Amino acid sequence: MSDAPALRYRRVLLKFSGEALLGDKAFGIDPDVLDHYAAEVKQAVHVGAEIAIVIGGGNIFRGVSPAGRHMASRAHADYMGMLATMINAMALQDALEQQDLDTRLMSAIEMDTIAEPFIRRRAVRHLEKGRVVIFGAGTGPPYFSTDTAASRRAAEVDAEVILKATKADGVYTADPEKDADARRFATIGGDEVLRRNLRVMDMTAITMAKESSLPLMVFDGTKPGNLLRTLRGEPVGTLVHWTADEPTFASTAV
Repeated sequence: MSDAPALRYRRVLLKFSGEALLGDKAFGIDPDVLDHYAAEVKQAVHVGAEIAIVIGGGNIFRGVSPAGRHMASRAHADYMGMLATMINAMALQDALEQQDLDTRLMSAIEMDTIAEPFIRRRAVRHLEKGRVVIFGAGTGPPYFSTDTAASRRAAEVDAEVILKATKADGVYTADPEKDADARRFATIGGDEVLRRNLRVMDMTAITMAKESSLPLMVFDGTKPGNLLRTLRGEPVGTLVHWTADEPTFASTAV
């Protein structure tokens, strides 16, 4: 790692949505997408980054999905969603290990046969040893999103930034698919995100990030090399920060 480029962020919490694993499928997991994400993480680990990951379950089941809303209990539906995150986490763990990476899967719900329980000090030690740590089952209790789990786990393991890998290349003033005048932010304050209701993460997740002064980088996770570029601090995506600076826009309007 002596020849590794300088990293702006070394210990990070990487957030993948479950929907991102769909690829072109209508349901389930696209193995090509898994392989892409695993290769991106491998590249980051090999230059010295410490990577923790939270992954959603929306490609399989979400408590707030139409199917979940038809259930008698929101809590019951949310627990089903947590199990979906564990399926995705196990699939991602396998893909990472096929890239010869050392991994640990930690669950917020007791699942001793397939995962370690989440213990903060143990998670930090795994990261220090260069292991990729995957956090499954959300935060444990129902009624909280995996975005909130990402904010919470990032704070608990002393991550320097939350990296949210999406299909979009950042945060926009409006939906660029619906508004031709939409512009992408290069940087924007978290309070401005809340004021504009930009839905970068849910309110609980954003509030938790604010309380921990955790910046958030939203970037296109489908483009090869973007994770490493983000770790280096290159202008990829949108940086959500907690200073009083005015928002700035990317140089190219969309």
